Amino acid sequence: MENIDTVTEVESSTPEVEDIPLLSTPRNDGRGLPPLIETAAAFTEMLTALAGGEGAIAIDAERASGYKYSQRAYLIQIYRRGGGLHLIDPIAVAEAELWSELSKKFSDCEWIIHASTQDLPCLRELSFTANTLFDTELGARIAGCERVGLGPLAESLLGIRLAKEHSAVDWSSRPLPEPWLNYAALDVDVLVDLRDEVALLLEKSGKLAWAEEEFTAILNASKPEPRIDPWRRTSGIHKIKDRRTLAIIKAMWHARDDYGRAIDRAPGRIFNDETLVEIGLRRPATIDAFKKLVTRRRPDAKYPIAEWFALFREVMEFSDEALPPVRLPSTALPPTKMWADRNPLGYARFTHARRELLALSLEIKVPVENLISPEFVRNLLWTSPPSDSALWPEYVREQLRAQGARSWQIGLVAGPLESILGETLPYAAPEPENAVETEE
Repeated sequence: MENIDTVTEVESSTPEVEDIPLLSTPRNDGRGLPPLIETAAAFTEMLTALAGGEGAIAIDAERASGYKYSQRAYLIQIYRRGGGLHLIDPIAVAEAELWSELSKKFSDCEWIIHASTQDLPCLRELSFTANTLFDTELGARIAGCERVGLGPLAESLLGIRLAKEHSAVDWSSRPLPEPWLNYAALDVDVLVDLRDEVALLLEKSGKLAWAEEEFTAILNASKPEPRIDPWRRTSGIHKIKDRRTLAIIKAMWHARDDYGRAIDRAPGRIFNDETLVEIGLRRPATIDAFKKLVTRRRPDAKYPIAEWFALFREVMEFSDEALPPVRLPSTALPPTKMWADRNPLGYARFTHARRELLALSLEIKVPVENLISPEFVRNLLWTSPPSDSALWPEYVREQLRAQGARSWQIGLVAGPLESILGETLPYAAPEPENAVETEE
């Protein structure tokens, strides 16, 4: 929640990192690193092998974020106990019917993904679907784990340290080097064991049903709406107040984005946001000056400079009416730091809610942002509640439910939020009991 601290970390009892055994190659039930699957026949053999295993199936995907425009998967890793560990090249094996067959054949299985919201979109592009999910990262958050990255979780729950030398490589490269494949295989090699440990923590703390509700919500979530005017997220644009400069940035942002999509390259690797803003501010007078700006990081790049410069010159001739506004009208609530002036009663409610939710977060060891969406809370508290306090319990629950809060979240936070709706003055933290008075 905005301006609310998350659960405070306590000193861990995990051994020093150097004392934890390093897992440098996948165990794979004693079979080590498997060969890369690059044909439909090998994919079909994998399906047979997985069918001979038992229990949940772990899956992971490697993308080329920061290198490519698309978010497609360039490597898929799958592991099942008794069914082996498998590495698939989805560029070589792209047949949708094969991936759909994987989903159908194991539709009754639980699929384990770490930080599933990152990988599910690219898996769905391959026609892969899951009916049951266990997200080890989210489950660990709800269980109260201090660090929820895959490596730290493997260390704290399994006593295993993972080799992580290749986390930022370009997975679109071909052929994929064996060290990269080895690194990727480790991610799923430990994932089933990790799932069992996280599930045990959730069961012991009575939170398993909470986590399962979250996993279901992830699978049922609709695709997010496209951003309005994404060019306005250009780094440094908040300093620009001149509308023509904004028009130049907008036009060049779209030109860069279209080109990046066409050649499947991350826009920032064509030219960065700093250059984008500089074009708008410096307004080069000649095509040579324009080219020098655009290609200064890649002097030999074969960009459509003439086309881009013509677009730039066209924007320079726009009438004032065609220029974008400095800011778009917004229906979003203002930042809470501005509530004290704009909505004093809403601010009073917010300060008390912040205290109550933080206390609850610490008590049950669930980060505030997982306990309830900060946006849901702000939307609830900005508007004055019904004058009849007897209506508050149902009012709070209905407001949260309408925004998409899960039942376990509503059950936990509704009471604390109801209790502060009548507050009219901001919460003031009490002085420490042993505060020492100082002389003037």
